[in-house]
Amino acid sequence: MFRSTARLLKPSLFPILSPRNISTASAASKTKLYINGEFFDSQTDKWIELRNPATQELVTLVPQATPAELKYAAESAAAAFKTWKKTSVLTRQKVMLDLQALIRSNMDKLAESITLEQGKTFPDAKGDVLRGLQVVEHACGLPTLLMGEKLPVSRDMDTYTIREPLGVVAGICPFNFPAMIPLWMFPLAIGIGNTTVMKPSERDPGAMMILAKLAEEAGVPNGVLNVVHGAVDTVNFICDDPHIKAISFVGSDVAGKYIFERGTKNGKRVQANLGAKNHGVIMEDANKNHALNSLAGAAFGAAGQRCMALSTLVFVGPAKEWLPELVERAKQLKVTSGFEPDADLGPLITKEAKKRVEELIQSGVDEGATLLLDGRGIKPAGFAEGNFVGPTILSNVKPHMRVYKEEIFGPVLVCLEVDTLDEAVELINKNPYGNGTAIFTNSGSTARKFQEEIDVGQVGINVPIPVPLPMFSFTGSRGSIVGDLNFYGKTGVQFYSQIKTVTALWRSEDAVGTGASVNMPVMR
Repeated sequence: MFRSTARLLKPSLFPILSPRNISTASAASKTKLYINGEFFDSQTDKWIELRNPATQELVTLVPQATPAELKYAAESAAAAFKTWKKTSVLTRQKVMLDLQALIRSNMDKLAESITLEQGKTFPDAKGDVLRGLQVVEHACGLPTLLMGEKLPVSRDMDTYTIREPLGVVAGICPFNFPAMIPLWMFPLAIGIGNTTVMKPSERDPGAMMILAKLAEEAGVPNGVLNVVHGAVDTVNFICDDPHIKAISFVGSDVAGKYIFERGTKNGKRVQANLGAKNHGVIMEDANKNHALNSLAGAAFGAAGQRCMALSTLVFVGPAKEWLPELVERAKQLKVTSGFEPDADLGPLITKEAKKRVEELIQSGVDEGATLLLDGRGIKPAGFAEGNFVGPTILSNVKPHMRVYKEEIFGPVLVCLEVDTLDEAVELINKNPYGNGTAIFTNSGSTARKFQEEIDVGQVGINVPIPVPLPMFSFTGSRGSIVGDLNFYGKTGVQFYSQIKTVTALWRSEDAVGTGASVNMPVMR
């Protein structure tokens, strides 16, 4: 899925901060903490280097927040909740309205931060912000989203429900969507009346820091939104601290399952989006031009670092003859720094990510796949030190191969062939993941059969990346999620709130008459 930076969280498996990526923080700029309405430098002696993935230039130093700073963040959020929960939904709606306007007017600033720290192209970074902004816009409708139910159950007796906030909630975010994923989390959470502790990825926290400043300008009170940094120590604190009632996580399988287990053992509500292996099914009756253009963009966009990347193609019957044309389109994509105006895909996030992707490509070759397009060894002009891998296509892939079984998280497309749609459905349903899938066809009957028989949470019909807009929810399923409530939309509201049911008796014979009021009633 979206990649968390703390992939292995048990201390025995994850070196908290190795000497290679820690600096004394004496000269480089430092990323600040944001706690209780104040931006300030951490007092830590452990700093994580953040380098531009296209150039290796040092951008900033990210702190591993100290135990005292983490405690301060949770306590500030708990204190703020006492008053924030009492504000009216109209007050919180006004904050969301102002926040969405500020995000829209600062979209370029946010996108520049994303491209600098994460590497994706500037237009793609703006899309990252926009998809998060849409969740904020949906949160502006909270007065309707929070409405309860009421039923007269007896004479003078009513039963009704009230949707209330949980308290302090936390978000643990991945590197690949530095704006969108935080915006899936904290706006809806605080709009409902919760307070939050956010941990952006230590690989690219800049966008979250800008969002914190914009939230402050929008009127979010001190302590309602707090931002902390770090790796395993910060994650473990979030899982353990008793003030925190719920955790939202997006990232890898190992980290997500660990957070779910540790968080739920401590009585917390946890939603965790995990890994993915998204299949695209190509029928011979599909619109060839639309399908091939969609596949090239969905497989290689963002350098494949999307949980919804269409990384696996299943050609049904004669559709396999389109593969050479797909290779030619992939060859036309330009790999360079995300700030270059003609860039189609930028670098991978780290040298380690590049090494892993290249090793997986080689494993496919070693296990018998055919390497139709090799993106290894690419060095864009002016960016020879960047973490670049170009579009790569492997054909004749079989389900037992590592390149099929593992989420590659790079610009690598693996291609399989089957004879029938039934075989394609069976192949996909045997895969443990259930994040997304797509079919390309001009047959409505074929599309209906596919959508009914496929066991995947999000289905595209001639749509390569079927991520729902926020009036719906992100509904990855099976091995792609742990927890029973999905992100944003109606289920997002349910995750960040709890139901209180009231049964009230007010006897009509006890009513006392009062004088009439001629003033217009005003809600505040």
